[in-house]
Amino acid sequence: MLQFFNDLYKQYFSDQEAILLIILLALGLTIIVTMGSVLAPVLTAIVLAYLLQGLITFLTGRKVPKTVAFLSTYLLFLAAQAAFLFLLVPLAWGQLVRLVNEQLPRVLVESNSFLNSLPTHYPELVSADTAKELSGFTTQSITGLVQSILSFSLSNFENFMGLLIFLVLVPLLVFFFLKDKDRLVAWAVGFLPEERPFISRVMTEMDIQISNYVRGKAIEILICGVVTYVGFAVMGVNYAALLAVLVGISVVVPYIGAVVVTVPVALVAYFQFGWGSEFMWVMVVYGIIQGLDGNVLVPLLFSEAVNLHPVAIITAVLVFGGFWGVWGVFFAIPLATLVKAIISSWPRREQPANSTEWLEIEED
Repeated sequence: MLQFFNDLYKQYFSDQEAILLIILLALGLTIIVTMGSVLAPVLTAIVLAYLLQGLITFLTGRKVPKTVAFLSTYLLFLAAQAAFLFLLVPLAWGQLVRLVNEQLPRVLVESNSFLNSLPTHYPELVSADTAKELSGFTTQSITGLVQSILSFSLSNFENFMGLLIFLVLVPLLVFFFLKDKDRLVAWAVGFLPEERPFISRVMTEMDIQISNYVRGKAIEILICGVVTYVGFAVMGVNYAALLAVLVGISVVVPYIGAVVVTVPVALVAYFQFGWGSEFMWVMVVYGIIQGLDGNVLVPLLFSEAVNLHPVAIITAVLVFGGFWGVWGVFFAIPLATLVKAIISSWPRREQPANSTEWLEIEED
């Protein structure tokens, strides 16, 4: 048994680079798990820098001076941030408050009416006491949700200051990440050994995967959100901006997000149109958007990532989401692809010819 583990170690873990990579990954995971919330502005700025670096590279490739490309890209980022904060967020928040005030009480009344009717229609399955308990639980849940949404306010000084610091730090960090990218990368790489072929391959793969994924995911969110808003607005669906934001956010979580967002879309359509042709058309349009996203947009934007099996993607979402929260869910696919790349390129020594003799079965 000891010989088996000794051979296993020599074959897979005798390379010093592999051990160093394991230490670096463990250290990074520990920092993220223990200090993820504190480092949220830094992580957000890194994601945005990856996103904006693609535009800078595109402009410089078209003979635009590097300084001009950097400044124009950063100014575009500031304009987009202002539009998001002062146009989209107030619009979506106003529709959310209106939804809570207008629709959730109606949902509560109709759900309680339905639950109270169950003992009459299905007495052998649901008793009056069970229906009463379910009705009470539903009332408590919806009331708590309404109170949580309506009580959220920036009047809380601590929340306001935290948000203000976040909004100031992120653009500042993005500026320096874009401006001093080469210097920061050279400083970080200076802590690594000079001879590091395996680590260099993994770092290059990680950079390619994360940058492509961040840019592709941003494009996917934008396209899905805009198409959903236009489609629902043309059909006259209430809360079109809010639903568009939810659909855009849902693409961050593969498979699961689309299923979860179907519920609010269906509820809004039902309480506005009832069971009729208009409701069916809303769901058809929503289904077409999701179908085009999954079968056209995702393969086009993430040609390498879709090579992962759906089970691997869902498992990655659960595992990395459990470790890292929202960030783990967002980076689940590139991290899963990175793990796959590490496993496939992991340095290993060839077994000697006589090391597998014990596997052979002697013939009589």
